[in-house]
Amino acid sequence: MSDRQFRRKTPEELLESIQKIKKGRLKIILGTVSGSGKTYHMLQEGNVLKERGIDAVIGLISERNRQNTIDQIGCLDKVSTIIWDDGGTIKQDLDLEAILARNPEVVLIDSLAHQNRPGAMFQTRLEDIHYLISKNISVITTMNIYEIKEVYDEAAKLTDGKVEGSFFVPEETLALANEVKLLDVSPEVILQRSKEDFYNNDESQKRNQIFHKSNLAVLRELALRFIASEVNDELDEYREKHGIVGPSGASEKILVTVQYHWNGSILVRRGQQISKRLGGDLQVVCFQPTNKKFTNDELTFKRSIIKLVEKVGGKFEELPLNNSIASEIVDYSIRNNMTSIVLGQSKRTRWEEIVNGSIVNKILRKSKNIDVFIVADRAEKAGERVIPTMQINKETMDPYRRLSPKELENEIYKIKRGTLKVYIGAAPGVGKTYTMLREGNELKKKGIDIIIGLLETHGRKETLEKVGDLDIIPRKVIPYKGTKLEEMDTEAIIQRNPEVVLIDELAHTNVPKSKFTKRYMDVEEILEAGISVISTMNIQHIESLNDSVEQITGVRVRETVPDNVLRDATEIELIDISPKALRERMREGRIYAQVKIEQSLNNFFKTGNLIALRELALREVADDVDERLEAWERDLTLRGPWRQAEIIFVCVNLKSNSERLIRRGFRLAYRLKAKFYVAYVKEHDKLSEEEQLSLKKIKELTERLGGSFELYETTDRRHVFIELVKNIIDKKTTHVIIGQSARTRWKEIKTGSIVQKLLRELRHLDVLVVADQSLK
Repeated sequence: MSDRQFRRKTPEELLESIQKIKKGRLKIILGTVSGSGKTYHMLQEGNVLKERGIDAVIGLISERNRQNTIDQIGCLDKVSTIIWDDGGTIKQDLDLEAILARNPEVVLIDSLAHQNRPGAMFQTRLEDIHYLISKNISVITTMNIYEIKEVYDEAAKLTDGKVEGSFFVPEETLALANEVKLLDVSPEVILQRSKEDFYNNDESQKRNQIFHKSNLAVLRELALRFIASEVNDELDEYREKHGIVGPSGASEKILVTVQYHWNGSILVRRGQQISKRLGGDLQVVCFQPTNKKFTNDELTFKRSIIKLVEKVGGKFEELPLNNSIASEIVDYSIRNNMTSIVLGQSKRTRWEEIVNGSIVNKILRKSKNIDVFIVADRAEKAGERVIPTMQINKETMDPYRRLSPKELENEIYKIKRGTLKVYIGAAPGVGKTYTMLREGNELKKKGIDIIIGLLETHGRKETLEKVGDLDIIPRKVIPYKGTKLEEMDTEAIIQRNPEVVLIDELAHTNVPKSKFTKRYMDVEEILEAGISVISTMNIQHIESLNDSVEQITGVRVRETVPDNVLRDATEIELIDISPKALRERMREGRIYAQVKIEQSLNNFFKTGNLIALRELALREVADDVDERLEAWERDLTLRGPWRQAEIIFVCVNLKSNSERLIRRGFRLAYRLKAKFYVAYVKEHDKLSEEEQLSLKKIKELTERLGGSFELYETTDRRHVFIELVKNIIDKKTTHVIIGQSARTRWKEIKTGSIVQKLLRELRHLDVLVVADQSLK
């Protein structure tokens, strides 16, 4: 427990705490662009507050909203506004005197980024809102992400100036809010809404500049990454306050260690490419002996490295070398929560490593949870573009080429197959099922034949009320060990043959004796029947994130969904909510039954866990948006130059760390558009039952993630290394992934280490040494 909890507050801190009690709260609902549903959600939240006995009123909403948004006003009172003419454009300002006279507990205010009329009490709506908060009136407001000036500059650059803005709020606005909620909406939904808009023609023409699928995707990714960065700062602050050290598991932090040498720029460029592909932050450090005098060449290399780090958006530090280089790197990595260290290949011979030790091994033995990425010597010849952005199928380059019978069959299959939409949340209770049901009712109003295939309300009243007029397919009863269990009736859904079916909890494991072991397999059969599916799941159920989630929560999630299920989904949307709001829902009994509340709040629903899971979810959906954007661009145009296909080769044994190696290999392969092999060398005659089970799990995980599993055999343990190198070379591998050696240094000197042998033999390849979290 921190001693800060027992320290007496200073008079200044006491005054600040008292002032906070007397102030209202500020909640900001963020959208990507107009049409994201910000006002709709604000009004919906206002009605929920009113139903709970809280006095909520409308201070101002835009007159340009769609009809279904206006319908959300319900029984909310509206305070009068001040109408004024801004050069022929009619605008609204808040009537502060009227709001103060009404004195509600909460006021709903649209369009935060607004400049008031000349002569108003305050110049901006943001100042109006802070004034209301100071009078103990809470505010829920809305804005678009690009109405933050720093974000607008980046958005304008990424969309070639298509995004327009006239007034902005400072970046610290979000930090001042008690809660920020991002509405994640796919480009497809935004485009559909824009067709149904009731905006005037002039406004529609302006909006059409930005309303293109790729622009919307760029803005969506920008919003997700920006909020993820804000959440990361919140997480760092929380962990520092509670004395938590080491990587959080929510994001990647890449450390590149360089010397002022010709290969320094290559290591920086490699580190930048790795951090970009893993969605992480880049830090470059050079450790130098105190009072060292640099040569002219070293000073030239130093200037070029610093300039390159600045160009690629990284941070650079030069620090004194007071200890061994391995110790300095490890201490810095732990202090700054690094997840990967990028180094150049060792030039030492085996004898030099026996005498002096290996820097890589020293780093791995001194640290935990930090991977080491060793850059190939060939980087000097390969040039700057080492990691490719996309791979092109040459057969698709000619649009006039006639499709083969097989290709024609695949295209027809895609047309006949239903579409899959998945709502993802950071944790239970964020509102995935509620949102799915709301969409289901909206689709039914539009004449779509839609039903509920499987619904899990967990006793939540507000979720059950959202069922509305939707029909529910009764569950199938399955006898099992003298009892009767219920499961989704997939056959009945297919027989009913609706256009769309709502299916909760995609990662669910079916009861024994069901046709399929997992619910996502049932969903696959429904999709193949031509029925579209809308489903829900939490971020911790994505297969390749299993290790990150365990690192964050300390819990190994058993129910997972293969990444390809989400990759093949037509749409993925994140349901975002702040950890504080989620914990409040939990305390109010709106997520779990009363008996489970305290236990949940002190375990999975701890604030630190929820912040980290929220960041993980934001980054994962942002990566998905990036992948889809690249796929659209790949279909539309050919951008080069293109490098040869990347090949990932993962070397595993039958120990517990192997599954982590496979997941790490998959995530790298997926981001690099690379082929992905997992290899095990059997070097003794008969495997034990436990070893056979481990082998089966490894093979199944590899195939579930879309990789190829290969089993090699040798009669001599000393030939394992030879067998691996032979196949690595045969497959034209570009990246090798291996686990940390569990042997002591003395054992490695005496009998050798496969890891060290591979590093020496494969100096022309990139090698990722994955830290073993189980090693102390």
